Amino acid sequence: MIFIALIDWYSYQAFKTAFPSNTWVKVAYWAFSVLVYGYVAYGFLTFSREAMSPSFGKMVSILILSLIPKLIVLAFLFGEDILRFFSGAFQSLAGGREGDFLPDRRKFISQTALAFAAVPFLGILHGVLIGKYRYRVMKHTLEFEDLPEEFDGFTITQISDIHSGSFDDKKKLEYGVDLINQQNSDIILFTGDLVNNQAKEMEPWMETFQRLKAPMGKYSILGNHDYGDYVAWPSEEAKAANMQRLYDIQEELGFRLLRNEHVKITRGGASIDLIGVENWGKGFAQHGDLPKATANLSDQSFKVLMSHDPSHFDEEVKKFSQFIHLTLSGHTHGMQFGIEIPGWIKWSPASLRYPKWAGLYEEMGRYLHVNRGFGFLAFPGRVGIWPEITVLTLKRK
Repeated sequence: MIFIALIDWYSYQAFKTAFPSNTWVKVAYWAFSVLVYGYVAYGFLTFSREAMSPSFGKMVSILILSLIPKLIVLAFLFGEDILRFFSGAFQSLAGGREGDFLPDRRKFISQTALAFAAVPFLGILHGVLIGKYRYRVMKHTLEFEDLPEEFDGFTITQISDIHSGSFDDKKKLEYGVDLINQQNSDIILFTGDLVNNQAKEMEPWMETFQRLKAPMGKYSILGNHDYGDYVAWPSEEAKAANMQRLYDIQEELGFRLLRNEHVKITRGGASIDLIGVENWGKGFAQHGDLPKATANLSDQSFKVLMSHDPSHFDEEVKKFSQFIHLTLSGHTHGMQFGIEIPGWIKWSPASLRYPKWAGLYEEMGRYLHVNRGFGFLAFPGRVGIWPEITVLTLKRK
């Protein structure tokens, strides 16, 4: 609370200095702050994981929209205060300072602080209003010496982290689903987190996602949010019923759910092995069983693995006894915030937790692709890290 008060006091100083004669600006500042904190306080007092819905997301977005720009202002004005202190001390020692110890704040500094603060404010506002549905198709071509000739040119569309409980715009969601279909890939693979917490979150969007089509099938796995572990269920029976409903929804959507198992994808008399494990994450539940999922597979077969959490790749997959050519993951969302300029910079707070957090990686001859996610969670927006539809084309060297 003290830190929040400090942030607001400094922000108010910027407005007071930049607009010294405009009383309405100062009143509007405090009115806005009081409304934001009142709304957020009410939201936290009534919060429950079961109700992590668009309304909760709006509360989070308003809090972020208010605090991040104020932190920018704090940095500018606190820096100015350090300079004011040393300037006042120097002038006092020199005997040339009369009256107040600290020099007055400079209007230019406050105006500059407010201008810089406007950048994240507008960025976050864009992320909430537009960015969360700003779907991007990311395409990669991967070459393998041992890919069966019949699969040369085989295309995979990967989507991940739908988080259906967060959606609030059917028309924009339908656009995203249509964009997936427009890729005309041979197969669609969904790498987990269909819901935020409960299976019923998917019910309003069933018809939309049932439109997904792929000539060689649709396959899926579970993510950490799919198990209902973040909800206080009234009984184990209720939790089990929710889990069974999630399984049924996967089937109704036309997905073949792989739970520590594999299937053969056949084309022109040849085949590749598609493996799906349950969630396995460092610091998260580890339901995945890779030895079970790969039991009885030939060491020479070409293998594609779906594993929700990319930490599984570093912890187990890349050093697994069987060579797995390609692993598809999601989970990180790229933290829904960051900056990516191809060839220049690629950064997100997600990189502090996950060394492999978005895009394509290669290590020990094995590939990992981390999808940035189709949906969003908690913060109802995306800033610089857009929702992703991945198209992977497999080529034989």
